[in-house]
Amino acid sequence: MGKAMTKSQIASHFATKFSMKKKAVTEIFAEIAALAYKEAPNQFIIPGVGKLVLVQRKARQGRNPATGEIIQIPAKKVVKFKVAKAAKDAILGKK
Repeated sequence: MGKAMTKSQIASHFATKFSMKKKAVTEIFAEIAALAYKEAPNQFIIPGVGKLVLVQRKARQGRNPATGEIIQIPAKKVVKFKVAKAAKDAILGKK
């Protein structure tokens, strides 16, 4: 596997592709991120990529791996990203 693209590399790519200034592209990314954080409780969908959702996990029993002792894990909210089918097919290839 190669290295992941940095934020700067991604901004440069979009700036070149759409003839924009790199600063404007980074501001767009920042605004998309802020909107995603605000809308996550209601689901934030990026068409063709996936959706960001807030999920409530139930309380459950777990086990301490060091001692084997059974412990109670409390209920909590977690953020999940569900990948869109189109993205899976494009990355993995259709079955």
